[in-house]
Amino acid sequence: MGKLDGKVTIVTGCARGIGKAIALLLAAEGAKLVCADRDLKEGDHPLFEGSAETTAAEIKASGGTALPLQVDTSQQEKCANLVAKTREAFGPIDILVNNAAYTFYLKVIDYPIRKWLRSCAVNLHGYFMMAQMVLPDMIKQHRGAIVNISSGDGIGPGRGPYKTSGTGNTMYGAEKAAVERFTQGLAQEVYEYGISVAALSPAQGVSTPGSRHFREQRIKAGFINPKDIPVREPAEMIAKATLLLVTEPLDKVTGCVTYSQAILKEFGWIAEGKGTGIDRPGSGFSRM
Repeated sequence: MGKLDGKVTIVTGCARGIGKAIALLLAAEGAKLVCADRDLKEGDHPLFEGSAETTAAEIKASGGTALPLQVDTSQQEKCANLVAKTREAFGPIDILVNNAAYTFYLKVIDYPIRKWLRSCAVNLHGYFMMAQMVLPDMIKQHRGAIVNISSGDGIGPGRGPYKTSGTGNTMYGAEKAAVERFTQGLAQEVYEYGISVAALSPAQGVSTPGSRHFREQRIKAGFINPKDIPVREPAEMIAKATLLLVTEPLDKVTGCVTYSQAILKEFGWIAEGKGTGIDRPGSGFSRM
């Protein structure tokens, strides 16, 4: 038996990288997985391989249950359609992993307003809309779990003076800081219904097609020095931490803003860990 046998689960942004790793692991634990992504088919993305259909096919090939669905989480009607199709296929929703992301690493003065608004629509408004739309099922069942994928970029540079002009992550960091505050506020609101809400970031970052692409852009722009690129952890590490957050008892994890290796070590799922939350402090919300 798996830890999630029969649990109806939506993972957004699961065509590749962190989202794909989470989808594969939760499905391996018995979840009925809805693989949701803007890229439904191979070739939909102009730069990267991977799609919702590819991830779902891998799950099915391993004996799991998966349904690929296309979604643009910046649009209310698209989110509503995703949730409706999930219920139609599998029934009430038990677990939501908000992972879909869209951003650019640019300084504020250079950030096109339309891209700023689009990024916020996916990385913040999309998290809110998806959570709001699955909550009726969870409230009715008096159980459920929501995990919002955050980032170490949510940790600000602190007070000046400054030695550098930044790394182009002001927008993305602001969104992730907002996600962490949203997480704890929502966790408080739905606690009486037995619903867990947590935020999770990689402890050491994860090397994904997207992160590698943006890393190269930031190097070319002079935002970062190739020598300063930190050690990365495998995507499977944050997938394992997601599994922990959706299976541990409510009072142990709800309202948690944490980092993959830190939470895995805290619960004894790994013996030792490194990175944010262990070697260095996390965001202010992670220490509350």
